[in-house]
Amino acid sequence: MPDAFADSLLLLFVLLNPFLMSIYLLDLIEGLEAGVFRNVLVRGTFIAGAVFILFAGAGDAVFSSVLQVRFSAFLIFGGVVFLIVAVRYVMQGSEAIRDLRGPPEHLAGSIAMPFMIGPGTVSASILAGSRQPFLWAALAVVAALTLTVIGVILLKLLHDFVKTSNESLVRRYIDVVGRVSAFVIGTIAIEMILKGVDLWLNRPDSVT
Repeated sequence: MPDAFADSLLLLFVLLNPFLMSIYLLDLIEGLEAGVFRNVLVRGTFIAGAVFILFAGAGDAVFSSVLQVRFSAFLIFGGVVFLIVAVRYVMQGSEAIRDLRGPPEHLAGSIAMPFMIGPGTVSASILAGSRQPFLWAALAVVAALTLTVIGVILLKLLHDFVKTSNESLVRRYIDVVGRVSAFVIGTIAIEMILKGVDLWLNRPDSVT
């Protein structure tokens, strides 16, 4: 039980990755005050947490019985979304991500999807629920999300502190790291699409 809990927590935390999350949210880190950013991030995390706990309890039956779709379709579509985000970031920088969102009061949902809720994190939630009782799986989800939020908020505070004395340097760093990370995101997106296609080819008649 403790091993399954630790493994589930670690897997989900690695997939969420506070550092990469801060790259996804660079435009918000730059543009929002610490308090506003924290509130938006926490609301998005609650949305993501509810979805992860749902999948931890229900498993892939959500796809097969409720949505009546193949899990491979979710992988392919999720990969396409991330690929679009990555390409736009490479071409336009953080402005590309800002264009995909609305004003701050509507940002929580767009943070949860697709930057937290994705094929990888959903799969990790399903795996957590299959390894241990539901309560422990839910606790693993909550712990991973809590650590992720703390990490992103700390990176936001560090950014604000450094920016006051080295604004031009921070902007150059953000632009370079953001565009390089976009290549990584795009590569992951292609891998998600390929996994979805492979799953579909191996089980073409299955809804999971």
